[in-house]
Amino acid sequence: MKYYSYHPAIFPNMVGAISSDAGAGDLVNVYDKEGQPFGAGFLNPKARVPLRVIHHGITPFGEADLDARLVQAVRMRKEMLKLDATTNAYRVIHSDADGLSGLIVDRYDDTLSILITTLGVWRRIRRWLPLLHKELGTSSHVIQTDPDISLIESMRISDVPEVDDPAPKTVRIRENDVRFAVNFEDGHKTGFFCDQRDNRLKFGQLAKGRVLDLCTYTGGFALAAKLIGKCEDVTGVDLDEKAIAQAKQNANLNQTKLNWTQGDAFGWSRQMIKNGELWDTVVLDPPKLIHHRDTLEEGIFKYRDLNGLAIQLVKRGGLFVTCSCSGLISTEEFEELVMGVAHRHGRKLQILDRTGPGLDHPVMSNCPESRYLKVIWSIVV
Repeated sequence: MKYYSYHPAIFPNMVGAISSDAGAGDLVNVYDKEGQPFGAGFLNPKARVPLRVIHHGITPFGEADLDARLVQAVRMRKEMLKLDATTNAYRVIHSDADGLSGLIVDRYDDTLSILITTLGVWRRIRRWLPLLHKELGTSSHVIQTDPDISLIESMRISDVPEVDDPAPKTVRIRENDVRFAVNFEDGHKTGFFCDQRDNRLKFGQLAKGRVLDLCTYTGGFALAAKLIGKCEDVTGVDLDEKAIAQAKQNANLNQTKLNWTQGDAFGWSRQMIKNGELWDTVVLDPPKLIHHRDTLEEGIFKYRDLNGLAIQLVKRGGLFVTCSCSGLISTEEFEELVMGVAHRHGRKLQILDRTGPGLDHPVMSNCPESRYLKVIWSIVV
């Protein structure tokens, strides 16, 4: 490497000479500019990120070490976090945070939902699948890639690992005594947002009175308020028609009824403000609004607009919970944004807590920007 960096992503201008026998997707030894051992990583010379360092140090690191790292990640969830006691849906592998850059694995009951974003992982997933199933006691899997990333990383669709039986389209899971159906064909990302598990439980414990779940997706926070919080009047709103249909199915799975509305959160909220509607508890969990740095300004404008609308729907003294899953805005920046919006609308916020994802979504110290999920808990005064 031309320059020292402990960040896993090494860009082209930081890479010096590459050995002639090193191929795309190989696990390669990495040396610093003085020629001293620095670590090991996945090589992909033509990709935007040609080197992803997954091991730092002078000790040798090979394929067996990769396999051991996979097992270590699984056992941390099962033995240390003991997630199986409260749910059968959780993050098993969290990419760079588990030292396996480009591999996301979520467990949904007997099925593994796998998202691959690097060629290094793509080439090894056939070997890792039996190992994952053995450690977790699962038997089926669904593998996804982003078409654009597949092109950049040269991951050929023809190389997708074969399965003996057709991959399941849906699966049922449980989370803190709430049941959900996960749809792999229509769901976002790996099918479900496991990262909000602990926040859904906390929301259910704090929710009271009339509850509004804006951008409800498949009804996670709304169902927590209904089933854990025993709230009678709960409304979920989402623009995605398929998500609302799934939310209704989830309510049926739990033998309960909620108010579901298919509509744009911006327009719907403006109409509710005009109507003078207010809620005791409001949660706002929009999809990712900042995808790239060139959309930062637009995304921040949307966050301000949407939070300003949501705050106006909360009764004075009511609970307001707002979320952002955009990694390009920090927790401090997001909190400052939300507080500024509240003040412009003549409200103050009594901040109760700031939380993130569950412990199955760790953050590695050399890749802090992967701390993407931010949740602010407050009382509107």
